Amino acid sequence: MMILSAPENFVASYTAPERLDEPALWFVYMGNHVLVAYDTDGVRIPVVRDPAALGLAALRTQYLGTLSGRHCFAAEVEDATPAPAGMQWSGLRALYGALDDTTFALAGRAFQIVDWDRSHQFCGRCGTPTVLKEGERSRVCPSCAQLHYPRIAPAIMVLVQRGPEFLLARSPHFPPGMFSALAGFTEPGETLEQTIVREVREEVSIEINNIRYFASQPWPFPHSLMIAFHADYVEGEVTPDPAEIEAADWFSAERLPEKLPSTISISRRLIDATLKQLRNG
Repeated sequence: MMILSAPENFVASYTAPERLDEPALWFVYMGNHVLVAYDTDGVRIPVVRDPAALGLAALRTQYLGTLSGRHCFAAEVEDATPAPAGMQWSGLRALYGALDDTTFALAGRAFQIVDWDRSHQFCGRCGTPTVLKEGERSRVCPSCAQLHYPRIAPAIMVLVQRGPEFLLARSPHFPPGMFSALAGFTEPGETLEQTIVREVREEVSIEINNIRYFASQPWPFPHSLMIAFHADYVEGEVTPDPAEIEAADWFSAERLPEKLPSTISISRRLIDATLKQLRNG
């Protein structure tokens, strides 16, 4: 199951050791693809002193912290860089289930940090080249002092229940036959609860109450934090907003859609938890 909190035995840090006395875990990215090796034990992330040991020239590196005492780094290389012998570039989604949960979660963290770092080399306010700020994960503009932190977009997900039924919907970009819980991004000035009420009202025109927190999940595709909730139906007819929702319907443990979301996502965990509760009475 997907890690939903900080990886076990991982200690986050911003400051790299002055000297590296042993090989580290390196999450090396080329664009959106991470470097992995395949051997008799399956898929693994390289453990080396630095990317140069693999014949790679890192454009930038970021220290992540330690995993069970081993230092962890993220790095970025130029586009079209060939993978070293015996290795290949892989998208993150393809590695779900191939990497252990802890390593997969760290790979997602590394991608978000690498993507933030390369996207904020220049100040968005005045255009001056930025520099890393000591003591925290941010880049600072030496000209106007603007701070640039890694972007995290909070997004809610909610499963609305009506007795033994629950509401699922499908977006036009979903695979054929797949339905999921309702979701949407939080807008400036909103609480998460206000976001839930607004999104449900906008997407399917019903009213809800009794909003209950379920769990959260970092979602590095590319910068979201998914925050999942349960809620109860109050009133209204389900009327999908055609701009966002292709179809929506009430389902039950006995009647499910053709497809549910992948187990990589918190939406599936939310649905599975509801199904378990309904089937156990």
